[in-house]
Amino acid sequence: MDLQFIGIDPNTGGEGSPTVWVEEETADLVLQGIKAEEALEALVGGTEWVAGHAVGIPAHETVIRIPARMVPILREACDVAERRAELR
Repeated sequence: MDLQFIGIDPNTGGEGSPTVWVEEETADLVLQGIKAEEALEALVGGTEWVAGHAVGIPAHETVIRIPARMVPILREACDVAERRAELR
């Protein structure tokens, strides 16, 4: 599995920071983010966001936060992923 690094939180202090990659084979976005606090997880997991869709956060998924200042990095990652997917 190869990842293309797209960007890291510009306010990083040199420790774990929100980061964005694109997986080269699948064109999937790969995100490292700040683990959501309990109240946010409860809101996300306890709300029926789509009628008829199961409520809850499956064990194989998680909720993360990506700072708004990283929106340009996410846009770039989406563009890279879209171009890569078109080549497949």
